[in-house]
Amino acid sequence: MGRLPNLQFDKLTKQQRRIYDEIASHHPSVRGLWAIWLTVPEIADVAHKFYLLLRVPGKLEPRLVVLLVLVMARHWSSQFEWFLHEGQAHKVGISADVIEAIRAQRRPVFAREDERLVYDVVTEINDSRTLCTTSYERAAAALGNELLVELITTAGFYAMVSMMLNVFDAEIPGGNKPLP
Repeated sequence: MGRLPNLQFDKLTKQQRRIYDEIASHHPSVRGLWAIWLTVPEIADVAHKFYLLLRVPGKLEPRLVVLLVLVMARHWSSQFEWFLHEGQAHKVGISADVIEAIRAQRRPVFAREDERLVYDVVTEINDSRTLCTTSYERAAAALGNELLVELITTAGFYAMVSMMLNVFDAEIPGGNKPLP
């Protein structure tokens, strides 16, 4: 059990129910992060809109977003975030070897340069809290300014997500923690 009481649909306020319904219209279930944020419905509402802005019309390819999420989840040892995105990673074409290397905290061998770039950028930000000039110039040349801003914003969003899931100990269905 997590640190917050389980979400009880019949006890939601009218505002919470409206936001719950909005979140449910985009996700298979309202659990984990969304259930946590619904404790403060205004945060849940704005956070979900921000999530949709990054994920739905976002220009960053979904495969790269999921890779970014795995790197963030592993950096933060966010069990729930990894649980949610490992299956997605397989579906969007990230190789099983890359997924396993990230899980084991080893540098993956990438067949795709765009995956190597995302991994390198997100890892460097996690390790040093910035990008050195060489890395910044490499990323800007490959992605352009708009995609680079989107990449960094998405990484920041998932740092916040991982933090929330860890602090409130989001329950993983079945209780099996996927990260060592």
